Amino acid sequence: MKIHEYQAKEILRKHGVATPRGIPCFSADEAVAAARKLGGKVWMVKAQVHAGGRGKGGGVMLAKSVDEVKQHANQLFGMMLKTHQTGPQGQKVRRLLIEEGADINKELYIGMVVDRGTQRVCLMASSEGGMDIEEVAATTPEKIHKVFIDPMAGLKDSEADDVARKIGIPAASLAKARPALQGLYKAFDETDASLAEINPLILTSSGDVIALDAKMNFDDNALFRHPDIVAMRDLDEEDPAEIEASKFDLSYISLDGNIGCLVNGAGLAMATMDITKLYGGSPANFLDVGGGASAEKVTEAFKIMLKNPRVKAILVNIFGGIMKCDVIAEGVVIAAKEVHLNVPLVVRLEGTNVELGRKILAESGLSIISGDNMADAAQKVVTAAKGR
Repeated sequence: MKIHEYQAKEILRKHGVATPRGIPCFSADEAVAAARKLGGKVWMVKAQVHAGGRGKGGGVMLAKSVDEVKQHANQLFGMMLKTHQTGPQGQKVRRLLIEEGADINKELYIGMVVDRGTQRVCLMASSEGGMDIEEVAATTPEKIHKVFIDPMAGLKDSEADDVARKIGIPAASLAKARPALQGLYKAFDETDASLAEINPLILTSSGDVIALDAKMNFDDNALFRHPDIVAMRDLDEEDPAEIEASKFDLSYISLDGNIGCLVNGAGLAMATMDITKLYGGSPANFLDVGGGASAEKVTEAFKIMLKNPRVKAILVNIFGGIMKCDVIAEGVVIAAKEVHLNVPLVVRLEGTNVELGRKILAESGLSIISGDNMADAAQKVVTAAKGR
């Protein structure tokens, strides 16, 4: 789950991280009122969408008067903001953050992720703030400094100070950098985040250390512990198909191909997409129905896939372990009939009760293409999607 910048800053402030004063807005009139309430002579008008690169996409504007705040707000509200993370279609701007101007002397980067190798939270920091961290990692990896944090001790003062020095924070500002680094870790840890980053973390001319931007993503599996974070969810920013899938406990992610994939198990789903690509196809989605899929879940999965007008064929790839092949076969038949399936369907079954499952499919009266194995099924669905 993702949240907006202004929401992430609310969380960071609770953990001692300094941020500029700002007010979220839902109309141009609210933006004007926010600027007047904040006071000052300079404001930032910032589009709030779940994507990075907003500045490069024209979603962050400087205003030097209240009239300019209104002008920028009118320009941003309703625009389809396109960045490297939104895709070519862009994301509609429905919220803005009006924020006081900042005195930027230096831009830095700090972020937190879970490192699977060490099974610890990794603090990443760089002197190259304001840039895509992926670009920094690819071109100048020596500028990224890492600390693997002991969960029993947390981020120690000595570790925070050491990494602060390495990214160019002067000794006089170490005492102000420490709360930013340790506060980010505490926020990450206590909210069960999967990602937390501040880019840029700025050093002002007076030596203050301030989070100028913030991004936080959360582990969906831990959200039951955080109703306050769930309340921050903005469904307008999410794919309607993914929202619908979550209602039925389906793991679904939209992709840009034309072959719908229905699989049980995340690993098998990834392998299915890989082999489809290998034979020249392009998956339209990741869809894991899980180990205990019912006929109802399979039916809903079909409905969600078929809402995508790009889907030209569907591949069902099931390994029956906990999930028996005959149950899946029954679900496939019920689903295909209920949704009046009008695209080619390729099914590969293997595992528990596989022969019974194949018999159910063969006697269904439906035009189902059987795949003998993963490679055979992938080749057949690619051919079917191409209309040959």
